[in-house]
Amino acid sequence: MPVTGCSPDSSISGKARSAEESQGWSEAQLRKYSFPTRPIPRMSHTDPRAEVLIDNEEPVVLTDTNLVYPALKWDLDYLQENIGTGDFSVYIAKTHKFLYYDEKKMVNFKNFKPKSRREEMKFSEFVEKLHKIEEVGGDDRYYLQQTLNDTVEKKIVVDFLGFNWNWINKQQTKWNWGQLTSNLLLIGMEGNVTPAHYDEQQNFFAQIKGYKRCILFPPDQFDCLYPYPVHHPCDRQSQVDFENPDYERFPNFRNLAGYEAVVGPGEVLYIPMYWWHHIESLLNGGVTITVNFWYKGAPTPKRIEYPLKAHQKVAIMRNIEKMLGEALGEPHEVGPLLTKMIKGRYDQSFS
Repeated sequence: MPVTGCSPDSSISGKARSAEESQGWSEAQLRKYSFPTRPIPRMSHTDPRAEVLIDNEEPVVLTDTNLVYPALKWDLDYLQENIGTGDFSVYIAKTHKFLYYDEKKMVNFKNFKPKSRREEMKFSEFVEKLHKIEEVGGDDRYYLQQTLNDTVEKKIVVDFLGFNWNWINKQQTKWNWGQLTSNLLLIGMEGNVTPAHYDEQQNFFAQIKGYKRCILFPPDQFDCLYPYPVHHPCDRQSQVDFENPDYERFPNFRNLAGYEAVVGPGEVLYIPMYWWHHIESLLNGGVTITVNFWYKGAPTPKRIEYPLKAHQKVAIMRNIEKMLGEALGEPHEVGPLLTKMIKGRYDQSFS
């Protein structure tokens, strides 16, 4: 299934979507991009092919897991009434793009200016701001991203305990994944975009309200997506603006090819670790609500087998960058050192 390297596949078509997938949304709600895609497979969790895909660490949309069934009644009113009075992390931006950044790494890049800012607010404040924008408009866009924890009130806890933990725990055991690290609640305005990035954990992406378009790229497209350096606040994010790509700076982006699906309420997308994913709430589609289930990956095999898999290469490259940064004591020296080490020595074929 995965696209090899950065080469586009002539069989890929952004139009090849099933009739089932088209229910509830239209092509007009999707942004246009320069790269081709093919559909991510969609199937029942009982389909043996789904198990093969997860085993191979390839994406699949599971249509009937009932993983978050008790949460399908969640909307802004229900959550406002029942979620509690704790503080929630809300990101605010002047554009629809919410590029993640690590606040701890901002010390490494003094001139870095994030495109969004994080504020802590009550859920009622967040809802009030969304309603105000809906009524009178405004330039700010909002995206709530909060780990579900023991600060939520009883009704949400009851809903949470009613998730299909039996199924997902079996997945964790079957694939020898590590512990569940977090459940992230995501509530975004229509048209919000989380630009392409990859995570170092396995992810079951469960859609609750509204529709999200998810575009994925396998780890071997690393060269096409130009991630920021490890020590940069935007580590693991692509430097390329998908809506206005700079082909002079990022020429390999011309060769990008991916997989996509529009995920609706009750559906679960498996996003394998190290797979790039670009996520957008559909245009004119209303508020979207999602819960992520993040798991640590399986333990690293004691014996390395060759050829190395693409995700192993990414992990090794990350470790090299980290070690060099620690050894040199200055993250900005890592790039020049690697360039000097490779230029003219490893960037050519040998006879």
